[in-house]
Amino acid sequence: MPKARHRKLRASMLKALWRARRLRRTVAKAKAGRSGGSRRKKPRMTASRSVRSGFLKSSLFRKLVFLVLILLALSLLFTPLLTRAFDTRDALVEAFGMGLVPLVVGIGIGIWGLWSRPQNVVKRWNKWVGGALFLTAVLGGLSFFRAEEGVLESVTYGGTVGLSIIDSQSFLGILRILAILFLGFSFMAPRRAWRLARTFAKRVVIITPRAVRLFSKSLQALGRGLWVAGRYVSNLSKRGIDAWRRRARAKAVPQAPPSEPPQAPVEEMPGATQGPPKLQEAIGALRRKLGAPSTVPETARWKLPSMDIMDKASNGQASADTIVDNEGRAKAIEKALISYGVEAKVVQINPGPAVTQFGVEPGWARKYKEVRERDARGKLVIRRREISKTRVKVDTIIALEKDLTLALAAPSIRIEAPVPGKPLIGLEVPNRTLGVVGLRSVLESTAYQRLKSRTKLAVALGKGSAGEAAVADLARMPHLLIAGATGSGKSVCISSIISTLLMNATPDDVRFLMVDPKRVELINFNSIPHLLTPVIVDSERVMGVLRWVNHEMNSRYKKFAASGAKNIEAFNRNKKGEETMPYIVLFIDELADLMMATPYEVEHDLCRLAQLGRATGIHLVVATQRPSVDVVTGLIKANFPTRISFAVSSFVDSRVILDTGGADKLLGRGDMLFLPQDAPKPKRLQGTYVSESETERLVNFWNSQKKPEPFYTVSEELAAFKFGEGEQGGEDVLLQKAKELALEHRQISASLLQRRLRIGYPRAARLVDLLEQEGVVGPGEMGKSREVIVDSLVEKREIDEHKNEDNKGSAG
Repeated sequence: MPKARHRKLRASMLKALWRARRLRRTVAKAKAGRSGGSRRKKPRMTASRSVRSGFLKSSLFRKLVFLVLILLALSLLFTPLLTRAFDTRDALVEAFGMGLVPLVVGIGIGIWGLWSRPQNVVKRWNKWVGGALFLTAVLGGLSFFRAEEGVLESVTYGGTVGLSIIDSQSFLGILRILAILFLGFSFMAPRRAWRLARTFAKRVVIITPRAVRLFSKSLQALGRGLWVAGRYVSNLSKRGIDAWRRRARAKAVPQAPPSEPPQAPVEEMPGATQGPPKLQEAIGALRRKLGAPSTVPETARWKLPSMDIMDKASNGQASADTIVDNEGRAKAIEKALISYGVEAKVVQINPGPAVTQFGVEPGWARKYKEVRERDARGKLVIRRREISKTRVKVDTIIALEKDLTLALAAPSIRIEAPVPGKPLIGLEVPNRTLGVVGLRSVLESTAYQRLKSRTKLAVALGKGSAGEAAVADLARMPHLLIAGATGSGKSVCISSIISTLLMNATPDDVRFLMVDPKRVELINFNSIPHLLTPVIVDSERVMGVLRWVNHEMNSRYKKFAASGAKNIEAFNRNKKGEETMPYIVLFIDELADLMMATPYEVEHDLCRLAQLGRATGIHLVVATQRPSVDVVTGLIKANFPTRISFAVSSFVDSRVILDTGGADKLLGRGDMLFLPQDAPKPKRLQGTYVSESETERLVNFWNSQKKPEPFYTVSEELAAFKFGEGEQGGEDVLLQKAKELALEHRQISASLLQRRLRIGYPRAARLVDLLEQEGVVGPGEMGKSREVIVDSLVEKREIDEHKNEDNKGSAG
């Protein structure tokens, strides 16, 4: 009890002290008011500082901080709120752009002014209006700039509001900005604005007559200068005519005959040295001492054809009607997708020669929830509220391929999902009229000229869907496989490649070997000096050509090893003025005919050349109209990484040549898919077109420079590489090996010879027939093994041994 009484006493004393202190403060304030401020006043706190300090210490500030923390927690816990916040942010950024920063700053200043001194808002309304106009001018000024990528790529830094302020990014927009700035300045400082306008008007009135007089004087001076220049040019022309007349009169005067008959003009040949023989020998010795050849090589006389040989054909650009038609197609695509419940938007249109690529940006798949609410009158209202949204899947748009084809009334469309390097889905729709891409338009492009300066094997392929030139380096491919149905443009592509090389390389740089079993496509190039041998049309000679190319490849590797070079580029750099080693390009127009005759040998030689020929400068361009698995085998596909596919008949053929579909939907007439070795997906191109007249002019140009003795010919060497002969030996060696196998087995068959001798079935069957003719094996039925006649074989061997002994004895 004493403790409780003590607490109460203490509390009452504290209350009394607090009341006394409060009473003293009240009395002091009353005295200060009566005395008129004679006492020293405490420094008064400013309104903004008192408001700020009071606000920071008030419970309202704490409540706001607590509310912000709650909103952050809710945004993290509930994804729809966060998504809506992001959508609001994107909408604000799209509306105001970078002008959102000064806008937020201006709104903050306005709130601070209303909070601290609201009475000044009414008194200085002109300042606030002027500031709002300055902010408007800033938004309009930012609209003259555009971002290269990001959210502001489709709009400007000023957003849609800034674009509406200036209306157009032109001189009229600049005038609008200046007018808004002057209006804001007029509100901020009306007197100064009036003085500035009055001064400007006076200056204009004073300067205008002076400017007119200066302009008239400058025109007079220009007229005098042109008159003087005309007189000077006319005097020069008169002097030139007089001098020409004097020279003509001097030539007309007869001269005395010369004392000695004039010497016949001597034709100056490259590499020939004029003068006595001793002088020629001295010059040749000096050239050999310096490491240069004694004579200039004959190939220095080769000249490259000019671009005037090629026709000025169409560059393949889309016409104005096609561009207008593409706008309607873009709207039709969007309507068709929306009708199937897919939100998407066409953001890019790339018109090309044959097809137009529409870049479709997938939208959102939204989910809604019905909410029942009562309005102010108490009536029940059902509203749909968005609860979530996700991006539309790419497979959803791909599944609508046939529906889009029907909506666009197109023969076929191709969907590229996604477009490499872009967040878009490409819809390739055929144009109403197919354009023609001339070879000259690609040869004159910047991309080809840049590639031409680096390599002699630059190839012009065509133009892409956006009209860009498509070029490639044959040395980097390093081999090209072309497939396509009849009439799709395959042979025209080969002719374009040959014509491109003829425009860029001389016979010293590139040599050709051409195989044309059809006898109609490559015959036009039969007389050019680039050919190592005339165009080969007989299938029986093809194996000899392939074996010669393999022999040439092996001999080049031996030369590289002797000179320490790694490839043909290093070897030619080390020659130092001597005759360099040319590239060899082998063109085969129809692979299916060769594979039908000798499939194993052709496949073996082609794969060996494709594997080892790049370093030696040997490249292959192989075409076929039947891209089946028995023609384009797995080994050939593995060694030909760069491929071109024209229109094929089925999806299976497209898979065989490109490992993917799409070639079965091409339009033909040069429409192709190009798959480089370093690209994950094929690219659609419109191939170049070369007419027969252009080819004829190009061949005639090179034939006019043809030398009587070609620099590099292999006609005699190719004659030695006949069918079944060459480095690997002829059928005599294989027949001897077949006889040895017959001694080891009681029965022999063509399949056994295939496995042991590693040859194809036609040659194995032929060896079995030869063994039957020589009496080594007996007759048999087709497809069954043959019995070996051992006695006759042993007797024949003994007879051969006796003959050899008799020959040795007679020789002794």
